[in-house]
Amino acid sequence: QSMTETAYLYAIPYSLYRKYKIRRYGFHGTSHRYVANRVANILGKPIKELKIITAHIGNGASVAAVKYGRSVDTSMGFTPLEGLVMGTRSGDVDPAIVPFLQEQEGFTAGEVNNLLNKESGMFGLTDHLFVDMRDIEERAAKKDPLCMRAHNIYEYRLAKYIGAYAAAMNGVDAIA
Repeated sequence: QSMTETAYLYAIPYSLYRKYKIRRYGFHGTSHRYVANRVANILGKPIKELKIITAHIGNGASVAAVKYGRSVDTSMGFTPLEGLVMGTRSGDVDPAIVPFLQEQEGFTAGEVNNLLNKESGMFGLTDHLFVDMRDIEERAAKKDPLCMRAHNIYEYRLAKYIGAYAAAMNGVDAIA
């Protein structure tokens, strides 16, 4: 937990942070730490001299900015839902989608939560056909339009995070 308030606080009333500790926590920390240390080892440089962007890619996915051995930002937030598009998780969405779906579809809060966590992401983008990126990449290579679109969205969002973290750290020495 080395992120500063600048990175971990949401722009909501501070009283909610004090009361409920609503903030960005991030996940996959052990994986990001291992990868950053491995990169430093491969480069033959002390981690305290490097700016590294690490990616934990799988059905759950996250990106972290590691500056001089400290995690300064991560794509996941208060829950693992925030951030990259994942197997069944939507990743970043406009929060107003929640009340919109409640009003338009009659969904409960729990149903919207389930939709965003279990029925979205690559699964939702492929019309509930595929979760596994290997299957999606294979089908995209064969020009399947659903899989091509899902793969393009995934790559775009990943590139956005990498670019943002490179900018936030004023450069990057390695991406792994």
